Parts: sequence; structure tokens; C-alpha cells
Amino acid sequence: MGIKNIRTLIQDIYHVIESEEGWLTESNVEGLTGELGRQLVQSSGQKDSGAVLRLSQMGEKCPCQLWHSLHSPSLSEKLPAAARIKYTYGHVIEALVIAMAKAAGHEVTGEQDVLYLDGVKGHRDCVIDGCTVDVKSASSMAYKKFKDGSIKMDDPFGYLAQLDGYVVAAADDPLVRVKDRGYLLAVDKTLGHMCLYEHKVRPDFIRERIRTSKETVQQSSPPACTCGTVADGKSGNIKLDMRASYNPFKFQCAERRGEKLRTFLYASGPVFLTKVVRKPDVPEVDRHGKIVL
Repeated sequence: MGIKNIRTLIQDIYHVIESEEGWLTESNVEGLTGELGRQLVQSSGQKDSGAVLRLSQMGEKCPCQLWHSLHSPSLSEKLPAAARIKYTYGHVIEALVIAMAKAAGHEVTGEQDVLYLDGVKGHRDCVIDGCTVDVKSASSMAYKKFKDGSIKMDDPFGYLAQLDGYVVAAADDPLVRVKDRGYLLAVDKTLGHMCLYEHKVRPDFIRERIRTSKETVQQSSPPACTCGTVADGKSGNIKLDMRASYNPFKFQCAERRGEKLRTFLYASGPVFLTKVVRKPDVPEVDRHGKIVL
């Protein structure tokens, strides 16, 4: 088998899956099950002791949220069981895709290596064919951004900044032969499609983001909140935007803004209103999930 190139990774994975021999062999099943076990233990909620800045936090986010994540992590909203199960999918998919890449004959190294950039720690997923790769599972709708490249303009969870950190941190790593770009290997967890998004690395950007993040968390009190809001239909109500709704410190952020955040349970999921002109005709719960009468 000749030397593989990351640009053929997806088609090579598809090819080995479609082959009559199949891709699950005794030689790679052991590695897959071991990695699955490690990922599942990680997803069970076990975390490193202490709250410190991570490269995974370097995406654009509310500075008040970032401050609370280090100074008062115990105030974070607790993930419900359904959310924990959903996030476990991501760990399982990551292990599965990396095993498929190996079965397709690609060079996979550096799995879960610890990296540091300007004192900030991170764990990369892996290095494939000398390139830093981060595996992301996504809904069919979110997957489109990886496929059409629009994630470059719309990256609410900071995946590209995270990738910047991993690539720049590995500048002297001999496993990483491609130093100026990294890749997001995206998987549509509903339909099984895969695509590879190539990202030109931004060294100055990520170092500046690290610098400002350090300044934020070194403050003695929470900085101003920048959580975004949008209109909730034509009712006059205002709700947190998608990124802000995922903020585990959204209630602390609302208090910092001098607002009362109210939660309404729609069939499609909770909606967090910062302004209520017309009360929704659905149950309201407090921050602990108890029905408000």
C-alpha cells in the first residue's frame, strides 16, 4: 500500500468500509475497543482537578462566562442525562472515525497528546498523515457548515480557534509535518456522511486570544456580559441566541446585566427569555428545573 495523503482520507475510509473484506479486523478491533473505553470514561463526567484555561475555551465567548468557568465552576448548570448521552455520541464517533482512518491505511499518531501554548493546556484528537486533525460530530444541519465551508464565517463554538491552538502548539512536534494548517474531520451523526474542512492556521490570532483570555480571568470580579440576544418571533419577546443558550453560566451572566432570565419549555427545547412582553403558553421553570406556578 502506497503512502496515503490526507486529501484522500474520506474516500479511502468509504472504500475500506464498502470493501468485501470489511474494515473491522482482529488487529484493529482491540485498538478501537480500548479507545472507546477511554472515551466513555472521559464522557462519564470525570475531569481533571482544578479549573484552568484550556485551548478548547479559546473560541469567542462571553468574558463573564469565561471568568465564572474558572472562579466559580460550581455554579455551572448541571448537564441533564439526555445531554450527557448526546455528548457521549461525540466521543464514540471520534474513536470510531480514528479507527476507520487507521483501517484505511492512513498514518494516525499523537492521539490525545497533551499540548501547551503560552501556558494554556489542550488535548488534540490526533495527527493524520502529518496533519493535526480534530474530529467533530454534528447534526445534519450543523454538518452543512463544514461541508460548504461556511464555518469560516459562522463558528459559534470556537472550533477553528481550538484547532489554531493545537496546530501552533505543535510547531516543534516532529509528528506534525504540516505546520500552517489543520483539519476538522466532520461527521453527520444522523446520516453518516463525512467531510474534511481545511483551515489555514492563525498564529497571531490565537496568541492574542490567549492573552486576552488570561487578562479576563485575572480580574477580581466578573467582567461585563456579552451574551447575544435575538427576537423570539413577533411577540416582542427577546431570547438568548443559540451560542448564549449553551452558556452554562447564563443565569450569572443575566444577573451581571441586571436582568432576570426566564426559561420556557417548548416542545423543541428550552427557550431563555431576557424580555417577556407576551408570556408563552408553555410551562415555565426556574433555574433548577422546577415548574413556576
